[in-house]
Amino acid sequence: MNLFQSAQPSLLDRLWLAIRYPYDVIRNPLDALLSVPALSFLLIPTFSSYSTSLNLLFFYVTWSTLILSNSPLKVEVLGTLGIRVLFYLAPALGFLVFDAAVPNLAAKVKEHGEKALPTGEEQGGAKGRWWQVALVSTGNVLLGVAMQMSVELLFTKILHIRSALKISTSLPMPWGIAIDLIRGLFLREILSYILHRYVLHHPDSPFRDYHMRWQHTIAAPYSFVANYDHPLAYAVRVFLPTYLPASLFRFHLLTYHIYLAIVSLEETFAYSGYNILPSGLILGGIARRQERHLLGEGKGNYSCLGVCDFVAGTSLGEDVLDDVREEAENHNVQEKVKGRAKKAGRKPASRSRS
Repeated sequence: MNLFQSAQPSLLDRLWLAIRYPYDVIRNPLDALLSVPALSFLLIPTFSSYSTSLNLLFFYVTWSTLILSNSPLKVEVLGTLGIRVLFYLAPALGFLVFDAAVPNLAAKVKEHGEKALPTGEEQGGAKGRWWQVALVSTGNVLLGVAMQMSVELLFTKILHIRSALKISTSLPMPWGIAIDLIRGLFLREILSYILHRYVLHHPDSPFRDYHMRWQHTIAAPYSFVANYDHPLAYAVRVFLPTYLPASLFRFHLLTYHIYLAIVSLEETFAYSGYNILPSGLILGGIARRQERHLLGEGKGNYSCLGVCDFVAGTSLGEDVLDDVREEAENHNVQEKVKGRAKKAGRKPASRSRS
């Protein structure tokens, strides 16, 4: 028996790593991107932050163990599935349960009130289509993972070329992740606009009827509607604009999973129908534009973020520039309120000294 032979991770160890992976993918790389001490850890180890350094070290060990103890395809597929479950399916299900469990409270935070409730009377009540929408949406998410796996099998097993995504034990640099995310989201914006407008809404397109008879029959959006569509329309509207940029720039798998988490969260909140969102400028504007597209029979707002619609003049209602102005005005109002509150707090103190 070789005492110096490295022990292979047990089945429970691999299961735990698989469960922890989606959380670690987001938490630790974001520490690296948003923390200057973390950047110094990668560039100048002498001046690193101990907490960030340890987080990155543990993540590197976790990542290396996953890659070395499993096939690259398995890590890619399970990681992608975990990201989609954690950042889209689970929150969408939570919002659906909230809307159904406390409809009176949910209606108060919905943009269109009771009409926007998945189980409300406007959408068929408790026996309405909500369960079909959730089931189809979940099936389309799984279809997207299956198509991604098929591409990798085609590249590596049949064509015998390198994989569409880069999978290695080395970790990408923080600025490399940031650059890939920016250009990936930018290209996704362009592709989503072109495919959505000219493939799914062009009068002569054979895909138009599929899209209009599925997603555009929903009375008001909720999170599961983001991926509810005919499978062919889903592939054109969601999968291709999301996956093509990653494969074209050949993202590192870690970068791709961060990118996919951002896309999943955008889908979850943009279609939630709530008027209270984490970010008024980004998610609030996106949500309003997606709502107008869905309820406006697809006459505009074809892109994800609204930038291409602003450039092409196909925005319905407020555009991206309006959102920026509104956010700036709100920011100025908040600053003025804080300034007045500080001044009001100082006045009693000055009077007491006199």
